[in-house]
Amino acid sequence: MSETLEANTSAPITQEQEIEEIIKGLEQYRERLINQTLEHAKKAKVSKAQTMAALEQHPELSKIDQALKDLRSPTQNQTQQPTP
Repeated sequence: MSETLEANTSAPITQEQEIEEIIKGLEQYRERLINQTLEHAKKAKVSKAQTMAALEQHPELSKIDQALKDLRSPTQNQTQQPTP
């Protein structure tokens, strides 16, 4: 019972901490996607140059990169006040 009470009274996650967690998750996903693609290309005997060129055009990586850019922008990291 006391463990449940302690868990409920812990400090709330701030928006900044939440953004950092999201960034970390996106970076891990991006790295995993690249590594898996390189591994599959190696097994298929596709050159690394061709694979890297394909990765530069990969739509999922483009979305991740844009999301990371947006999350890291200074205006995004400021606490936004709701409009009345």
